[in-house]
Amino acid sequence: MKNVKLSVLDLVAVGEGFTAGEAIQNSVHLAQKVEELGYERYWFAEHHNSASIASSATVLLIGKIAEHTKTMRVGSGGIMLPNHKPLIVAEQFGTLDAMYPGRIDLGVGRAPGTDPTTAEALGRSPYGAPNNFPEDVEQLQTYLGANEGARVHAFPGENSNVPIYILGSSLFSAELAAQMGLPYAFASHFAPNYLEQALQLYRTQFKPSEYLDKPYTIACVNGMAADTNEEAERMVTSLYQYFLGIVKGSPKKLMPAVDSMKEIWTMNERYAVLEALRYTFKGGPEKVKNQLQSFLQITQVDEIMVTSHIYEPAERVHSYEIIMQALKELQEN
Repeated sequence: MKNVKLSVLDLVAVGEGFTAGEAIQNSVHLAQKVEELGYERYWFAEHHNSASIASSATVLLIGKIAEHTKTMRVGSGGIMLPNHKPLIVAEQFGTLDAMYPGRIDLGVGRAPGTDPTTAEALGRSPYGAPNNFPEDVEQLQTYLGANEGARVHAFPGENSNVPIYILGSSLFSAELAAQMGLPYAFASHFAPNYLEQALQLYRTQFKPSEYLDKPYTIACVNGMAADTNEEAERMVTSLYQYFLGIVKGSPKKLMPAVDSMKEIWTMNERYAVLEALRYTFKGGPEKVKNQLQSFLQITQVDEIMVTSHIYEPAERVHSYEIIMQALKELQEN
């Protein structure tokens, strides 16, 4: 536990009454704060066709945050690789690495990051694209490596060896990461069901590579920490409302917290939301510390990545403060 790291996943949620520009500035402020707190990395997730998320141009946000921070790693969690050509991704992340050497991560996934109609608008094949994911990752490795004797090169990018992370929420991604000898990040913040099985599969099948000599695991969770349990229970209703919109197929902007969800969701909707958000650390400092300890004992992950759909920017910053303090106290004991 003493070597466990904390990181941030940011979808740049746009709150009701906020603009996308304000949401991005809030992310810049948060990144600067968590860097001071000792968070390891700050990742952005690629999503499209959602008024509640401003992280569609993921590469631009990575550059923005890297420019306004000093030492923290910054990257994608992830780039949905079937939406892009590997050469373009290699050039973009090679350029980022040229500007911010040794600080850029490239997390890649195979999900659409959107609905089928939007995926088609992105030029994504409805049939073959996800099946090409392993080959696309290999192409990325080639472009970002020495790539000797090739006719096509990524400039910048070649020989940058920007680290690649495999993202996923299924056993397929775990097996792929293990076979390729790459670090593995699991999306347990919204897809909790296969977490333990995927981690076990990844560790048992892992093959050392030139990129990684032993398994490295990251699990993403929702973090809702406040000074009291009661404050946290109220704060988390913004996340519940947000995810309820996804469940109902009508996503909305991040809404302010409410005193009660009873009039907002049905019992079936409540079950669906709470089941998907099973790995949500919520409560005051002591409760969150206990949740953190239990999660680490069960999963034995190397790193926890925290995402926080909290409406008030100041409360979001404070939540990350509490979570980091909780981990430090665990590591000191």
